[in-house]
Amino acid sequence: MKPVIALIGRPNVGKSTLFNRLTRSRDALVADLPGLTRDRHYGEGRVGDRPFLVIDTGGFEPVAKEGIMHEMAKQTKQAVAEADVIIFLVDGRQGLTPHDKTITDFLRKSGRSVMLVVNKAEGMKYSNVTADFYELGLGDPYVISSAHGDGVADLVEEAMDIAFAQRPAESEVAEDVVKGIKIAIVGRPNVGKSTLVNTLLGEDRVIAFDMPGTTRDSIEIPFERDGKHYTLIDTAGIRRRGKVFEAIEKFSVVKTLQSVSEANVVLLLLDAQQDISEQDAHIAGFILESGRALVVGVNKWDGLQSDRRDEIKMDIERKLNFLTFAKFHFISALKSTGISPLMKSIDAAYAAAMVNLSTPKLTRALIEAVEHQQPKRKGSIRPKMRYAHQGGQNPPIIVIHGNSLDAIGDVYKRYLEKHFRETFSLIGTPLRIEMRSGKNPFARTEK
Repeated sequence: MKPVIALIGRPNVGKSTLFNRLTRSRDALVADLPGLTRDRHYGEGRVGDRPFLVIDTGGFEPVAKEGIMHEMAKQTKQAVAEADVIIFLVDGRQGLTPHDKTITDFLRKSGRSVMLVVNKAEGMKYSNVTADFYELGLGDPYVISSAHGDGVADLVEEAMDIAFAQRPAESEVAEDVVKGIKIAIVGRPNVGKSTLVNTLLGEDRVIAFDMPGTTRDSIEIPFERDGKHYTLIDTAGIRRRGKVFEAIEKFSVVKTLQSVSEANVVLLLLDAQQDISEQDAHIAGFILESGRALVVGVNKWDGLQSDRRDEIKMDIERKLNFLTFAKFHFISALKSTGISPLMKSIDAAYAAAMVNLSTPKLTRALIEAVEHQQPKRKGSIRPKMRYAHQGGQNPPIIVIHGNSLDAIGDVYKRYLEKHFRETFSLIGTPLRIEMRSGKNPFARTEK
């Protein structure tokens, strides 16, 4: 098993900056604002040939009794329980605070190995920056600058030595994490994305709180279901542009859009208790433009009267009519209803997006489509399609070769798309058609 290092500390001490440096990524949002990270955020790092897992956590309030800080504290306590080594970050520029003492008391009771790390110490003398923190009774502090990288390599080496000293029989051989199908769960705020993630995992893995905007970062979580491997990406809710006021929320939207681009399948979650909004259509349009496979879940379906259900279905048909290729499922994330069919559609959408289509099969399907309905003439010219081949996956791209194909309009392209989709059962994925005309050897050339 890879050793697990958890980054713990009060808000805005540099945990996410250190997380990004350890994982050599920009996976965690970083800004000069407290309370940015809220869920547990996992990443992979490596020191030489020794891999490890690192957990970024939100600002820790061990004594919080209610509200979002209480939920964040639960996440942090779970990270402590999972960790082999705790890196307890404090701020060298602010010095020792009562909050640091409260966290120390909790960590001491946890029984985990704790490394006291003084961050933001660039340009400061060791004796000056560490003096206050000996009062915590956690031994000699480590001094680093997560922003500049000073002392980070030595810190991680020491953390790894401590972790493996606690389990000397464990092998340090790298273990490949099977990520499987990457599923990005997107939608407006408060439609139940985090609740669905927790339902799929069978635990309170991410904060599900009845307040829009609870999730700010995109959280990747590997899991296994029915022998198949997946990686869930819980994303921040996307509001209308005019309602995105906070700078952090703007960053969250960017991370969500990046998650869509990196996913294999996107699960668009709608709220059955609200009308389908313009924002839902905008999100769906972005997913379509990105070419990702798509499954739509209509959440909070339980408890609705039959007439309300009919209204929602009509609303979907009218406002999301450009998603005819996608499967729609009516579910309750809270009560776990409709989840199995939803996952089957995700598997099918992924298979369609990654399909391999041979040139002979595609060409035969093209010939059948043309025999059934030929493209219209453009003046004296009738486009002539000769053969087709696959030009890419996720989404599948079908490249058609022939003469005068520039004359083919969008209506006929949609007809071809529908024919290919029905012929090869490509449900749940967008399909791209590209036309490539050969040069006319008899065309005049200008000198």
